[in-house]
Amino acid sequence: MTEHLLLVDDDARLAGMVSEYLSAAGYRVDRSLTGRGALDVIGRTDFQAIILDIMLPDLDGFEVCRQIRMRSDIPILMLTARGDDTDRIVGLEIGADDYLPKPFNPRELLARLRAILRRNRGTQAVADTVLSFGRLQIDRGSRGVRIDGEDRLLTSYQFDLLVALAQNAGRVLNRERILDLVKGEELEAFDRSIDVHISRIRSAIEDDPKRPRRVITVRGSGYVFAKKQDGDP
Repeated sequence: MTEHLLLVDDDARLAGMVSEYLSAAGYRVDRSLTGRGALDVIGRTDFQAIILDIMLPDLDGFEVCRQIRMRSDIPILMLTARGDDTDRIVGLEIGADDYLPKPFNPRELLARLRAILRRNRGTQAVADTVLSFGRLQIDRGSRGVRIDGEDRLLTSYQFDLLVALAQNAGRVLNRERILDLVKGEELEAFDRSIDVHISRIRSAIEDDPKRPRRVITVRGSGYVFAKKQDGDP
């Protein structure tokens, strides 16, 4: 089945060229020039990924991303002409899966897009098994995360990251090993993006994200997923 993408960018000329390139690569591409237009069409159409520019004439890409994340974990690749690390961090914090600054090489865009799509569908074939840690359940079959039976929303990448940590519970993993486990290859925007995704995971599963007891930082080494925490049976 041809994968259906939404490209959100108010630069009609650039959007046209990118659409042609991605169409030639085998994707079906719809386009929106505004944030509100994108949110409207997302509500009516099943897309496999969204390419989202930050600089839009109405709602900016950050707000569009926030609203999408309130209802969906669809992969989002953000674009911006502002080469500012702060934009990257904000984009990742609100739920983007990856980030690409303008101007970009279309081949890199395609590679990053394929990577987030591959991550999103890659574990859908995993057996329907649940990883349980006290109040926390990680369902690899449905790709759902629950605390006390209540669903917690993570992006596809963050879910894969949580699974990688949980499957290695009790072991300290450095960033390079984490990237290997989640099939990030060389396509992560920058190494510190792992820290941002960890922060989002903590916000979803920790009682107090500022004092995490499940996903713990080991200074100078990486992260460790605690097999048990206070209150676990």
